[in-house]
Amino acid sequence: MARVYLPEVVGGGYGAFWRCRRRYRVVKGGKASKKSSTAAIWFILHLMKMPGANLLVVRQVYRTHLDSTYAQLRWAIRRLRVEHLWQACKSPLELIYRPTGQRILFRGFDDVNKLASTTVERGWLCWVWVEEAYELDSEAEFDRLDLSVPRGEVPAPPFKQTTLTFNPWDGSHWLKKRFFDRPHPDVFTMTSTYRDNEFLDESDIRVFEEMRQRRPRQYEVAGLGEWGTAEGLVFDRWRRQDFDLDRLPGRGDSPEDEAFVHVFGLDYGYTNDPTAFIAAAVNPREKVLYIYDEHYQKRMLNSEIAEMIRKKGYAKERIRADAAEPKSNEELRRLGITRLRAADKGRDSVQSGIARLQEYDMIVHPRCRHTLEELAGYRFEETAEGVRNRPEDRNNHLMDALRYAMEDCVWYPGRHVTVKKGIPGIFPEDVRGGWS
Repeated sequence: MARVYLPEVVGGGYGAFWRCRRRYRVVKGGKASKKSSTAAIWFILHLMKMPGANLLVVRQVYRTHLDSTYAQLRWAIRRLRVEHLWQACKSPLELIYRPTGQRILFRGFDDVNKLASTTVERGWLCWVWVEEAYELDSEAEFDRLDLSVPRGEVPAPPFKQTTLTFNPWDGSHWLKKRFFDRPHPDVFTMTSTYRDNEFLDESDIRVFEEMRQRRPRQYEVAGLGEWGTAEGLVFDRWRRQDFDLDRLPGRGDSPEDEAFVHVFGLDYGYTNDPTAFIAAAVNPREKVLYIYDEHYQKRMLNSEIAEMIRKKGYAKERIRADAAEPKSNEELRRLGITRLRAADKGRDSVQSGIARLQEYDMIVHPRCRHTLEELAGYRFEETAEGVRNRPEDRNNHLMDALRYAMEDCVWYPGRHVTVKKGIPGIFPEDVRGGWS
């Protein structure tokens, strides 16, 4: 291994994390707190120091590894100047330590069977790294992983350990109750901040200091890694909750008694922005909506969007899409998404659409993690004079799709219309500029 001075490579602030040998290492932290980069360096260094040890890296969705954990670990290899000792493979996604054959494997919770059957040919699968652990849908999902790997006795010097790293948002998340609310001898926890990252330059630090002055609640969450949601949120009547779509309160015994309208929205993206699709069941009378499905992906062709909608079973549903993409809308209709319609984007459409959505209680299924992330970060713009009534135009792709979807679900007292799944019973005269 080329000579490197480890304190200069790693920096400070993570001494207890570095020395920890407990079963669970759990780190929550603000943005730019170097928790992931520190973990990556630790794993690469200790794999080389402890022959027989192997690492499993897990995220909610397998395909997100390539541009996150896989790239982070390759960065750590370069940082330690040991590129010649490691082989990087993309099919399957692996990192192999050449001298001993030790491996870093990558899996996703979206393929449970493959995750449960993970094994190594040499040594022991003794370390697990769950990156962006906040994405995990449920504690039960983590328990299945925990009971599968690592298991069995591991001869020293390697040891068994599971490391979880994430940015905290909702204080009701199971991670808080499981690891942070009460001490346990097998659990090490820490909270990191941008102040633990001495590699930030002055401009990076100014971003956080300005946030501290202008948006103190957001600073606590994004800067200091505290639980909660930032102030100035556009929507505050939402919660993360598991539910069975077929057993929602208010579901009728027959189509005629159906209280819910199913709505679907689509916002286009490609290189810089993702294509965002959302599905929700809405009770207009009770002012409650259940968000139960989403899709969030960059660089999607229209043919791929159409295939995604078909695979999800929504090809025959009424879908509202961005009116700024008439060519894409027409192409999707020609590809079999025949009931797709452009959203009625008129003057002040964003503000009026948001105003109507603010009347609803939103229940979001845990699998809709991108929706949860956007809801937690969708904020009003701020000026020196304070909060304005215009939302920030960023990280709002699913929020836009939701506004489009809700154009087909308007409730006016005294005008209740029987609806069926995917066929909202809305009179044309009822839509009088409300959802524009």
